[in-house]
This record gives sequence, C-alpha cells and structure tokens, in this order.
Amino acid sequence: MKIGVLGAGSMAHALGGQWVAQGHEVFIGGRDGCKAEALGAELGAQSGSLREAAEFGDVVLMGVHWAGIEDTAVAIGDAVRGKVVIDCGNPVEVEGFTLITEPGDSLGELIQRRTGARVVKAFNLCHAEVWQMRPPVFDGRPLAVPYSSDDPAAKEVVAQLIREMGADPIDLGPLYHSKDLEGMGTVIITLLFGGLAPRTVFNLVAA
Repeated sequence: MKIGVLGAGSMAHALGGQWVAQGHEVFIGGRDGCKAEALGAELGAQSGSLREAAEFGDVVLMGVHWAGIEDTAVAIGDAVRGKVVIDCGNPVEVEGFTLITEPGDSLGELIQRRTGARVVKAFNLCHAEVWQMRPPVFDGRPLAVPYSSDDPAAKEVVAQLIREMGADPIDLGPLYHSKDLEGMGTVIITLLFGGLAPRTVFNLVAA
C-alpha cells in the first residue's frame, strides 16, 4: 500500500514507522523540507512536500497539528479528493482542555468537507509512544482501536492497518462519531498533562 503522511511530527514518526515495518511504501511530506527529509531517512521512507505526499498516497495520514489543517488543505489542493484520509487529530486547547470545533462538528467532518476525501477517524486516543509499540498490548490484551467513517471501503482499509500492527479495530459507525472519539481524546490528553505516563490508554475489556 502507498501511504502519504502529512506532517513530520511525533504521530508521523510513530505511525509512519509502523507502516514501513509492515512493508508499505511511505512518503513523508512536510512544510519543513529538512525535517521531512530527516524523518524519511530515519524511517526508510521517501520525503518531500505536503502536496507530493498527498499525491503519492493511496491512503493519506493527516498528521499535522489541528491548528495547521487549513494551511495544509491549501497546500495539498485537490490531491486527496476521493482518497482515504486518516484523521488522527484532537482539536483540543491545552489550557482549559476543551474541544475547539463548532458545536455538533468534529475535526474529522471538517477535514472531509474541506478536502473531499473519504475520512476515517482513527489513532487519536493514544500518545505517539503507544503507536511505537510492536505490538501495542496491555495486560495481555491487544489495544482496541476505535474508528469511524461514512465510507465502508475506507473503513476496511484502516481496519487492515490496525490489525497489521497487532491491535483490534472497533468500528463505531458513521463519521459523526468522530466527535465522540475527540471527546475521549480530550480525556486522555487531560490525564497525560496531569502527569500520567505516555502509555496511558483506554482499552476494551469484553466479557
């Protein structure tokens, strides 16, 4: 699978590294060309601009900070229209730990409207350090990874990526549930800023 990664930060490093290890072709794109090149070299991935990464990927990770989504959308133009885009972000301001999107809206829905992509909300409930685990297992249980999307085929692509890293995909239904995932993400971020270890997670314990 060809995966474009928008951004060269911690989530790009963690998830991009997982995908390279699974044998996927990965392209790191960033506003800072030197940073993207350095991460690409470290992971064994190609690197270049945001637009080049968006054009490269059959699947594209939106790995930029939420505040940079609009600038990223401008930079990539129509390059992800119709493609599977994974949104792993949490639009949370960390002074009051509140979501900054409009009531009833979510970052995932905003990205879908802005880019014309088939967005899947996933990978937003853990610190990047968790996504570096191979596999992410807690108390003997694989990590449960919830995801949501309006597109069944896009969901299956992301479910495959989740399974490949040794985690359990949990289909939450339509993309409007990304708002719920972002609320859960806010709880985790609050706990981490409160001093809990980076590998603090929600996990599903089924009877």
